[in-house]
Amino acid sequence: MAIIDSQVHSYEANTPQRPWHHVPNWPPHVTGDEMVAAMDKVGVDGAIFISAFSLYHYDGSYAVKVQQQHPNRFAIVKPVDPDDPAVADVIADWKKTPGTVGVRIMPTNEPGRQRQADDPGFDRIARAAARHNFPVNILCWGNLDVGTAIIDRFPDTRFIIDHIGLMQPRQPPAPPEPWAELPKVLALAQRKNAVIKISGACTLSKEPYPFNDIWDPLARIFDAWGFERCLWGTDWTRAFAVVNYEQAVEPFRLTKRLSESERAMLMGGACAKAYGWTPTK
Repeated sequence: MAIIDSQVHSYEANTPQRPWHHVPNWPPHVTGDEMVAAMDKVGVDGAIFISAFSLYHYDGSYAVKVQQQHPNRFAIVKPVDPDDPAVADVIADWKKTPGTVGVRIMPTNEPGRQRQADDPGFDRIARAAARHNFPVNILCWGNLDVGTAIIDRFPDTRFIIDHIGLMQPRQPPAPPEPWAELPKVLALAQRKNAVIKISGACTLSKEPYPFNDIWDPLARIFDAWGFERCLWGTDWTRAFAVVNYEQAVEPFRLTKRLSESERAMLMGGACAKAYGWTPTK
């Protein structure tokens, strides 16, 4: 079975032609070609390319460009704006774009993103996504109660929960209690219209590579959600300052905590099912 990374961010250098909105602590560029080279080095067949909000906000044009250059290696997702009254039309147009497999919302507690579950923008997005058979990627770390309420409000919409639903660091060290909200994550498994990304997990480790302390809490998630609803991913390059790409891949590819069938489902099968897409090399 193909190995599919459920979340990567690729981007070009910060230029006047395509300026960044924010300059994160990431490499100066990780182009589509560079991302493919990193994937090839560790045997990753394809990836879900999430257009980086911090750099490009709601503009998915670079993701479209990379997907056109590597149509067999990337499927693409972009954030959509809850404040846009025409967001349903934006989603309809995105659906017509080759290689698109979903949209993203980010109801976190970060400045400018605090919203209630009944925000009319989420209503427009969730209904349009369901109409076009798009899953909604939802980043609700640090705000799991609102994220859960959104998922409950729209039972006919499919949701993909980003990054285990847990706040993750952009630089070392790991949070003092990285798994403190694990009970909420386990309770979310009761929602049949949701799956969960096991993305960025290595950034929650307090141990050096190969991050052995992540496996006991992850085992509880696998038990609650089932491997067919768990999508492995690296969240590279957001995780750049904590782990390199190889370090985010190899613990899952090499661990003895997973059977071969569990590994195949976690590292590709569940992602292919959730997004309806499989890479070809």
